[in-house]
Formats: sequence, structure tokens, C-alpha cells
Amino acid sequence: MRWASDARVVAGVLAAAALRVTDARGAGDDPSRGRVDGDIGVVAGVGVAVASGGARAAAELRLRYLETAGVFATYEDGPLTGSGAEPIRALAAGLELRPLFLFRWLEGFESSRARLDLALDSMGLEVGAALQQPSGGAFASAPGLQVGLGIELPVLASATGPWIGLHGTLRWSDAALATGQVRGADDRSAILAITLAWHQAVAAHLVDVGDRAPY
Repeated sequence: MRWASDARVVAGVLAAAALRVTDARGAGDDPSRGRVDGDIGVVAGVGVAVASGGARAAAELRLRYLETAGVFATYEDGPLTGSGAEPIRALAAGLELRPLFLFRWLEGFESSRARLDLALDSMGLEVGAALQQPSGGAFASAPGLQVGLGIELPVLASATGPWIGLHGTLRWSDAALATGQVRGADDRSAILAITLAWHQAVAAHLVDVGDRAPY
């Protein structure tokens, strides 16, 4: 399909550009801080999701291509912490976009302060769907939409290692979006998720930069 071929060409160009910049700057001076050691970034973390009424236990899994765009899945569970926050459970999945890294890196805007660069480049946008369980209701009985902003703070001065994640999310139920009526936290809520996560760069070779572009 033409769109798949075009996407492959764009991804190949980005990967080739990344390799050229790394080669030009030398192995001893890597402003990417290891973010292009692999084309896929894997993030797995646990923490808490703070909402009105209490804090739910939280877990996250994220997959990113060249630390720029990817998918995420998160889970929140109130009973695990004894919280009375509504809804009591929520499972969400969606897309995230982190536009700063490739732009700042390829344009030479990275500084000599590794942790600052890594934190700035981690800022991103998130949008996804959520399946919520209200108190007394069945799981996924209150589906909805969520949007969010996130930033991640590295513990070490490298991409691979432990990070502290801060993700702010606004969530609406389908019923609230359809009717405009908000009856409680099940219909509209704000959440701040704080996680401790491990980030790992993985060479998945989704795009082989040696491939010839299709004509």
C-alpha cells in the first residue's frame, strides 16, 4: 500500500539522519545520551495515580520509536491502595507524541547538561481511550476519552535506566461527552500519575536504513 511505503521511507530517512549525526559527532560525544542505541524505547513502571478522593496504584507500559512517537497502556487500581477514589479502576491505552528530541538533537540544540536535555526532550502529548469501573459497577462499564501531558526525569545521565515519570491526564466518560452532563468523577476527572520506571533502548531494526526507497 502506498501509505505504508511512504511511512517506511520517512522512518528510514529519520533513522539514517540519526546515524549520520552520531557518526559525525563521534562516539565519545553522544548528545543523544543513548537514545538512538536502539530504534525502540521500552518503558515499564509502577507508581500511584493521584485523583480527587485518593490515590490509586498505577502501572504503565510504553513503546516508542526513536523516542519520538509511540503507544502506551496504563492501569489504575484503587482497592490495591485502599483508596476511595472514583472510578475504582481504569485501563487506558493510546498514542503519545514527543516532538522535541529529534528536532533539538538534529539541529544541535542539545546542551552539555544531560539530565536537563533528557527531561526537556521527554515532554509529550497523549491521547487515548479509557475503560473505567465505577464503584458498584462492572469493569469497563464507563468508557471514555482522555488527553494528557507528560514529562519524565532521568535518575541517571543516560536514556537507559531508572526515570521518574509525571503524567497529567484529563478524562471524560462517553456519557459526559455525549450529554454535557457531569455527575461525578466517573464522568470527568483529573489525574496525576507519578511513576518510577525503567527505560530500555532496544534495537528492533524496524527500519533497515540500507533498504532502497521504493519508487
